[in-house]
Amino acid sequence: MTVDNEHIVTGELAKCSVDGPLSARTQGGATGDVAAFGLGESGCGRSGAASIAQASGHRFTAGVLKRYGGPVITVRTYSVKCATYETGSGGEVTIGAVEGIDVPEQIPPNHRIVIPGGPAGTALATVVLNETVTPEPPDGSMVTHAVHIELFPQGGPASGDIYLGTASCDPFGKE
Repeated sequence: MTVDNEHIVTGELAKCSVDGPLSARTQGGATGDVAAFGLGESGCGRSGAASIAQASGHRFTAGVLKRYGGPVITVRTYSVKCATYETGSGGEVTIGAVEGIDVPEQIPPNHRIVIPGGPAGTALATVVLNETVTPEPPDGSMVTHAVHIELFPQGGPASGDIYLGTASCDPFGKE
């Protein structure tokens, strides 16, 4: 991502794979006022053609929007899971104690929240909760994100994406 002409990369934290490592853990980290991630862990596995991935964590803060007059978004806990089989796939997300945005009690897939206040009436950010990404044409794989924050989607002083809690599954054991 780019924030005020500075390129920022947080990288992946606690990444696992069905080809190894099967689990991972991170104490978290911070990238200035952009984002801070607390303790997190992941687990991956497969059984035959089935593939399962899950991730969970605590104490996430995205403070990058504050410098532009937007909210600080915090998520106290999150978990995300996906599973793909020969006959289909599914995913689930839970997030707890969220501040800075309004979250419905039941979060439908790909629930979008637009944070206003960008240049010329555009959005500061778009937040997608319970995001499910599947390829076109479908190949049985899927990616589920607990939270996806896209900065200034119509352009502005920052650009890029912050993903919180990602589970990626491929029924053929590639991920």
